[in-house]
Amino acid sequence: MCGILAVLGCADSSLAKRSRIIELSRRLRHRGPDWSGLHCFKDCYLAHQRLAIVDPASGDQPLYNEDKSIVVTVNGEIYNHEELRANLESHQFRTGSDCEVIAHLYEEYGEDFVHMLDGMFSFVLLDTRDRSYIAARDAIGITPLYMGWGLDGSVWFASEMKALSDDCERFVSFPPGHIYSSKNVFIVINLTVLQVDCGGSIIPHGLQSVYPLLLMMLQVSVMPSKRHAVIKRLMTDVPFGVLLSGGLDSSLVAAVASRHLSKAKVARQWGSQLHTFCIGLKGSPDLKAAREVADYLGTFHHEFHFTVQEGIDALDEVIYHIETYDVTTIRASTPMFLMSRKIKSLGVKMVLSGEGSDEIFGGYLYFHKAPNKEEFHLETCRKIKALHLYDCLRANKATSAWGVEARVPFLDKQFINIAMDIDPEWKMIRHDLGRIEKWVLRNAFDDEQNPYLPKHILYRQKEQFSDGVGYSWIDGLKEHANEHVSDAMLMNASFVYPDNTPMTKEGYYYRSIFEKHFPKNAARATVPGGPSVACSTAKAVEWDEAWLKNPDPSGRAALGVHNDAYQEEPEKIVASENFTSAIGFPQAMRDGMVEVTATTTAI
Repeated sequence: MCGILAVLGCADSSLAKRSRIIELSRRLRHRGPDWSGLHCFKDCYLAHQRLAIVDPASGDQPLYNEDKSIVVTVNGEIYNHEELRANLESHQFRTGSDCEVIAHLYEEYGEDFVHMLDGMFSFVLLDTRDRSYIAARDAIGITPLYMGWGLDGSVWFASEMKALSDDCERFVSFPPGHIYSSKNVFIVINLTVLQVDCGGSIIPHGLQSVYPLLLMMLQVSVMPSKRHAVIKRLMTDVPFGVLLSGGLDSSLVAAVASRHLSKAKVARQWGSQLHTFCIGLKGSPDLKAAREVADYLGTFHHEFHFTVQEGIDALDEVIYHIETYDVTTIRASTPMFLMSRKIKSLGVKMVLSGEGSDEIFGGYLYFHKAPNKEEFHLETCRKIKALHLYDCLRANKATSAWGVEARVPFLDKQFINIAMDIDPEWKMIRHDLGRIEKWVLRNAFDDEQNPYLPKHILYRQKEQFSDGVGYSWIDGLKEHANEHVSDAMLMNASFVYPDNTPMTKEGYYYRSIFEKHFPKNAARATVPGGPSVACSTAKAVEWDEAWLKNPDPSGRAALGVHNDAYQEEPEKIVASENFTSAIGFPQAMRDGMVEVTATTTAI
């Protein structure tokens, strides 16, 4: 992953301002340690910190069109760039970078081109001919992007909050699947990130009795799309690997990558044996399962250990990098942060990861309690639309902290469209029919003739990453928080933190660290809130009355579902009604605090 910073319409264009932009851009250098770039045009600055993955020799940014009248700074990967280049025969390309195509597409089509991009991206493009600009973020929000406003009227964009929080009076998380155009003056919020209305064209009701045919339809639709999603993400000119926890999602990614690596271009440069990586406390569930999968697939497996104390010692740095105080995100980010450092030390700069599957297929254990297929589907939609605030944020920032790029095949646009078009009835957990969570995905890869995975791995119960690295990790975090947050502090939390009040001592502890790094109101408003059980949304907590008394994001909080569920209620909480929306901009903006005068385009 790279780091981008754009400042447009500055009142000050002095050398001192240029130096300040460079200083702020350096705050993103962990994302892109390979090269730094800056383009200045009158009152506009586009800065870039590069992590070189494709075309390391000549793909430095910012990037340009032929006469350099169009400038773009990009964070991401465009997987269909070769196809797009082929349709731009009249254009001359300067580099082999996949991102250069953005400048030429704009030159050819104007602002109406972003939907053509297949990839993960955030970018800012400056047209020096009329001093207009656009900013865009991919449909899911895999790559982070923030937007801010300075007192001098300037507009700011950055990959991470830390690059603009000091100099912007106000800033927000840029909404996924949107384009901001300076020609339209301002932005209109549109939360329709994906068209994920209730599915059903795959496995229609009229065929539910024809069971063998249904299984074949699943395998024909889901498995090829998933294979293609993994293969296209093998586009790299540097060493790579797969994050392998031993769970279903990461194991399938590893299995597909391993099976097709020998035919990929990258194998000619870096060999055909896949490297896999796993981290956990000694004796943890993930370490054992990952080793078994790695042995089955024949990968070059790297197993890393950490202690609870090492994780606790890293919390301050983790929260600074991932820029959130959400409890479950911090729990899972810490081991991922530690593992990424080890991975980078081995010379690896890109990894494939399994995020997104649980949101698409309803894989979290709380989905066992979904009352009907409509509620099941609506919850998957809510989870997908909030990914940019949770798992995408974690996977991106925890790896980027050490200059490693994480790619997520399950969040491929084509794969999502196919998976969300399946009748949700066939995603529901039905013990009477032998269907566990993510049955659709498990069955699609249940190949008797040429197995992708051993049966017991293919049908292993869901473990959240923060649980799978070792149950004592979360227990240790709670104990540590209890030692630093008193009962009186928690009781008065609503006065100290009236917005998005922490509900547990662990939440209070993380919040205090976050506030130290990011003290502005705008910063805390970028973090979602509300009760959660086993990573559910606040709405899904209503599915089971017992969950209202047990709002812990750990999978073990899914009482009556997880094999090692909590045996007693966790610490008491502080009730609060000040929960911010889990999706979109802060409430003040949604309520019309800022005058809206133009439109934005959904990607």
